[in-house]
Amino acid sequence: MGRTATLTRTTRETDITIELDLDGSGTTTVATGVPFFDHMLEAFGRHALLDLSVRATGDLAVDAHHTVEDVGIVLGSAVAQALGDRAGIRRFGSAVVPMDEALVLAAIDISGRGQLHYAVETPIEVIGTFDTTLAKEFLIAFASNAGITLHVMAFAGENAHHIIEAAFKSVARALAEAVSLDPRVTGVPSTKGSL
Repeated sequence: MGRTATLTRTTRETDITIELDLDGSGTTTVATGVPFFDHMLEAFGRHALLDLSVRATGDLAVDAHHTVEDVGIVLGSAVAQALGDRAGIRRFGSAVVPMDEALVLAAIDISGRGQLHYAVETPIEVIGTFDTTLAKEFLIAFASNAGITLHVMAFAGENAHHIIEAAFKSVARALAEAVSLDPRVTGVPSTKGSL
């Protein structure tokens, strides 16, 4: 049985279905109604080497907040489900990604304790229909529901698009490392015996 998950979440604000395969090749199909967010999720799947399908409809007439946050909830939950008992995983992952003038680091511990530590200064603006403050909201929801400790730090950057894209790509590459299987790891990589 592969490390896959299919989850649907429907509320009065959003309707989201996500399918993913942790052992994929980075094939993505994304449709959220928020073009810049679609671009970020496509980059995320590609660089995390996830086969990822995201279908979301939301109350975009209000704004993109509910859609972006709820996709984070479902994506995080799908990662947690696909990880199963977490046996054999590397557990930790980190990556530093440059994008032009921006430079962002992400570090992940699949700890079972979902939390985000975010030190990224991004100009507050709207990229297409995506409010740049939503990047943090997405990552809060993702980390909380995936049960991961996630640190994201920007060392440089002026352009909001570049900073956010470097953040998504660095989180993706760190996740790819953390969820990867290490043949030398027996059972769960924790002295407690569980994550």
